[in-house]
Amino acid sequence: MTENDGPRAARAARHFCRARTVWDWIGVVVSLSIIAAAAVVLYRALNGIEIDDVLAALWATEPRRLGWAAGAVAAGYFTLTFYDLFALRTLGLRAIPYGVAARAGFTSYAIGHSVGAATFTGAAVRYRIYSAYGLNGASVAKVCFLAALTFWLGNVTVLGLGIALEPGAATAIDWLTPATNRILALLVLGGVAFYVAWVWRTPRRLGRGGWTVRLPNGPLTLLQIGIGAVDLTCCAFAMRVLLPSAPAIGFVTAAVVFVTAMLLGFASHSPGGLGVFEATMLFALPQFDKEALLAGLLLFRLLYFVAPLAVSLIVLGTREIAVSFAARGARQSDGP
Repeated sequence: MTENDGPRAARAARHFCRARTVWDWIGVVVSLSIIAAAAVVLYRALNGIEIDDVLAALWATEPRRLGWAAGAVAAGYFTLTFYDLFALRTLGLRAIPYGVAARAGFTSYAIGHSVGAATFTGAAVRYRIYSAYGLNGASVAKVCFLAALTFWLGNVTVLGLGIALEPGAATAIDWLTPATNRILALLVLGGVAFYVAWVWRTPRRLGRGGWTVRLPNGPLTLLQIGIGAVDLTCCAFAMRVLLPSAPAIGFVTAAVVFVTAMLLGFASHSPGGLGVFEATMLFALPQFDKEALLAGLLLFRLLYFVAPLAVSLIVLGTREIAVSFAARGARQSDGP
C-alpha cells in the first residue's frame, strides 16, 4: 500500500456514500409520488362506492371462477420457486436441493410482496434459509440478484409483447397514443434482444471481487425469460378470471394493465402495493362496474397476497421450531 492509497480509498468511500444517498432520495421521491398519485386516483374512483354492492358482488362470484383463479395463482407461485433454483444452478451451487430453493423462493416472495420493500425483506428471508447450508452474505446477494433479473426480464418481455400487440391497452395509463406505445414497446423488446445477444457466447460478469456475478449465457437467458413470463402469465390469468364478465376485454389487454399495476405497486414499496395496485386497475379499466371490479381486486389480493403470506409464515414458523429442537437436542447430547 502506498501513502496515497488511504486518502484515495477515503475519497472513493465518500463518493460512494453520496451516490447511494442521492439514489436513495430519488427512490423515496419516486415512491412517494406514486403513492400520492394513487391516493388521489383511489379517492376519486371510490367516491360513491356502495359497500353493499361490493359485498353482493363478492358473494355472487362463481366458485368455478374462484377455483380457476386460485389454481392460476398456485401455478404462478410454483413457477416462482424456479427463480431461486435457476439462480443457484447458475452460480454452481448444486448441493442445495430443489426443496430448499422452493422454500426460500416461495417464502421470500410471499413475504416480500406482502410486507413491501421486497428487495430487503426477501434478502433477509433467503439469508435465514440459505445460511444454514453454508451460503454467506455475498452468495445470498448473488442469488437475490439473479432472481430479480429473472423477475425483471420476464416483466419487461411480457409488458413489451403485450403493448406491441395491444398498444391501446396502455393508453389509459400513460396517455400516449397507441402508435407511440407500440414504438416504445418495440424499442423495449429490441433492448431485451440486444441483451440476449450480448450474453449469448462470451461470458459476461458484473461486480468486483467477491461480489462478481457471471451472467447466464444466451440460451439460459431465454430460459430465464421464459420462467418469468410463465409466472406473470399465470397471475395475469388469475386476475382476468376475477374481472367482471362484462364488458368483455381480451386477455392481452388485461395482462398489460395487470403487469403495469403490479410494477407500480412494487415501485411504491407500499405493503403488497396496497392502494397503488387497486388505483391503477380502477383507473385503467373504467369500463367495468366499480363495485364488481373492486370485488375482483379484493379476491385477487386475498389469493395472491394474504393466503401465500399465511402459508409462508407457517412454513417458516415450522422450520424455526424444527431448527430450535434440533439445536436443543445437539446441546443435550454434548452435555455431561
